[in-house]
Amino acid sequence: MTSKEFRVVFSVIVKRTSMEALNSVGIQPSAQRLAVADYVLFTDEHPFTEQVLARARKSVPMLSRATVYNTLNLLVEKRLLRQLTLAEGRVVFDPKMERHHHFVDEVTGRIHDVPWNALDVRRVERLRDFTVSDYQVVLVGRAKRSARKSN
Repeated sequence: MTSKEFRVVFSVIVKRTSMEALNSVGIQPSAQRLAVADYVLFTDEHPFTEQVLARARKSVPMLSRATVYNTLNLLVEKRLLRQLTLAEGRVVFDPKMERHHHFVDEVTGRIHDVPWNALDVRRVERLRDFTVSDYQVVLVGRAKRSARKSN
């Protein structure tokens, strides 16, 4: 299989999977919603809205910013996507729904996933003045060169 044939097959699989994901939570698939979902539900990145808009416009050039915002908010509401504010107030989206932490590379700005069990957070229940419903650790620093290349 050539790389072009692989890209075509992969694209068909992602489209079918995006449609199934939307249908599974009661979202009516449209070309615009699928363009957003095809990227944001299957990326290893943590894109912000403008990145999603640019990527989705490659398949639906007339896609509006409002449609992207509305679709992202709907995907968050239906728990297919998480909305995070990790660095400098920048809102990003994360399709990885299982628990994990994040590392923000202060040189590149890239956000890396950190496995949940890689860190040992203790005594959250001792925060007497707070009721904690969820938490994650956001680490900030510099990724080693190998991590920058592999992600």
